[in-house]
Amino acid sequence: MKINIEIDCTPQEAREFMGLPDVSEANKAFVDGMTKAVENAQNPAQLLEMGQMIAPMGQAGLKLFQSFVEGGMRAAGGSGSSGSKSSKG
Repeated sequence: MKINIEIDCTPQEAREFMGLPDVSEANKAFVDGMTKAVENAQNPAQLLEMGQMIAPMGQAGLKLFQSFVEGGMRAAGGSGSSGSKSSKG
């Protein structure tokens, strides 16, 4: 038996429903700080160094996060670009 439930709500409504805190101000501060850091970088090597410092597990973490985001986009949009790992049946 397979049951699907679809809920149409905004991300804010979903966070409130699940009891998660509102982190929009913290996110805004983080994005502003990262924007300033990128704007103040003198050369590409500084950007690379900064990316390696903030990325958990370095390059492996970045690739894992990239695959996570791509998988979410494929699931949400139904369009897959590289290798389908899901099986339906």
